[in-house]
Amino acid sequence: MNQELVNEVLEKLKNGELSEHYVKKEDFLSFREVLVKRPDFKHFRGIAGHGGNIVYQYLQEPRS
Repeated sequence: MNQELVNEVLEKLKNGELSEHYVKKEDFLSFREVLVKRPDFKHFRGIAGHGGNIVYQYLQEPRS
């Protein structure tokens, strides 16, 4: 998963175009690398699933 695609997905989550995005275990590190550099990082919630896969959602209020 390249940085452009990750940023596109994160923007769609932020804008409400997507309610959630599923990230496979093998794409997690590249996805997270881009995510943690964003100023709105705390607005994203990752929910771990079976087998190391994660579902990301955007929250209006930042998590603590």
